[in-house]
Amino acid sequence: MWIILLIVLAGILAGYSLRMCAFLKKVNLTISCTICLMLFVLGLSVGYNPLIVGNLGSFGGQALLLSVAGITGSVLLARVVYLLFFKEGGEK
Repeated sequence: MWIILLIVLAGILAGYSLRMCAFLKKVNLTISCTICLMLFVLGLSVGYNPLIVGNLGSFGGQALLLSVAGITGSVLLARVVYLLFFKEGGEK
């Protein structure tokens, strides 16, 4: 766990120090393509596993509940953050 956090921190520090480099402007497209590829491979691994496919009905309900709860919590907390920090626009 600590190794993963240190790798993320190293990436943040490298990105902060290299933020003026022109080649980093193209990183967003690369990240989007990588995420799509990872989701595709995740779908392949789920489809390949007969235990998951056989119990998709029960797993699907739990996954739907967790997804809806996670999205609802994120939207509500984002609204709170918006009201606390970004509601007052304009120049002072």
